[in-house]
Amino acid sequence: MANITKTCLHLRERSIRALSVTLRKSFLILVFFSLFTTVGCQDSNHTTGPLFSTVTPSSSQKSEHPPAYTFGIIYPMAHSFYEVITQLAEKTAASNSVQLIVKAPEEVSLEQQIRMMETMIKQKVDGIAIAPIDPDALVPAINKAVEAGIPVVCFETDSPLSRRLSYIGPDHYKGGALMGEVVSKLMKGKGMVLVESGMSSTPIQKNRLSGMLDYLSRNTAIQVLEVGYNEGSSDKALSDLERMIDDHPHFDTLITLDILSSSASILLWKAKGLKRNALSFGMMPNVKEALINGQITSVISQNEQVWGDDIIAQLLRAARGETIPVYMDTGNKEMTKDSLEVR
Repeated sequence: MANITKTCLHLRERSIRALSVTLRKSFLILVFFSLFTTVGCQDSNHTTGPLFSTVTPSSSQKSEHPPAYTFGIIYPMAHSFYEVITQLAEKTAASNSVQLIVKAPEEVSLEQQIRMMETMIKQKVDGIAIAPIDPDALVPAINKAVEAGIPVVCFETDSPLSRRLSYIGPDHYKGGALMGEVVSKLMKGKGMVLVESGMSSTPIQKNRLSGMLDYLSRNTAIQVLEVGYNEGSSDKALSDLERMIDDHPHFDTLITLDILSSSASILLWKAKGLKRNALSFGMMPNVKEALINGQITSVISQNEQVWGDDIIAQLLRAARGETIPVYMDTGNKEMTKDSLEVR
């Protein structure tokens, strides 16, 4: 927990310095600090940095029935988006006498993900779920786990060249195409947009961007003024967005294709009081709040609320020697303030 707290404090200090240099108004720093404190650095007993956390069944379950299985979950980075998934997985795990070991690099780090896989293999867990940062680079580690008798499922990002048993998540190209459709509807097929994406090398971002750009080019007269990549850095996402907005003041809509860019856009919208359209990917606590407050217009949800249940359910079936589906498509859908209120 101390590592998480130090990491969050470090991120706050870096982000505040970035804002003070670029925005040059002290009240904007206060806006950023308050938002990041309440959303980005929530205290958690579950999702950690490079050290692992173990989530066990309740004490009464433990005394009567020791955990039937131990499963590992490995995320691309520590983020509130993944904390929500852990909380949902926890509920299903507890009801099935499953112990969870949850790991995440403090920042996007392929090397740390590989080491986390190696550690879980040595611990002889009964199953592993991983959202691989680099699907190809993780192939040897995934295959090593499977060869050791540990079933592996991927979620959010697939590793189709590996021996993983299943992929749980959406079709990211279709998600990008849906974003293009939402943009077209909102802008009536014309206007100018700015786009900020995540890591330029990852299949998720490549497919999302391709799906959106293909839809816009085929069906609209919308002009994409610039596409930026934060490369896994919250600071770069923030500085990219600030620069793009300054360079293209007449843009109509901002589109963010990853969770880091979405969080940065919320900070800027709140700080600058912008009255433009803002569209993002991934439903997480701060995005939901921003939808309600009007900082974000629409979100493409990947139905993340089912990932936790699906991960535990498929690992249970695999651990029992049952056949599981190779692909579980969780789909994509648009969420707005109105759709949240209907729910």
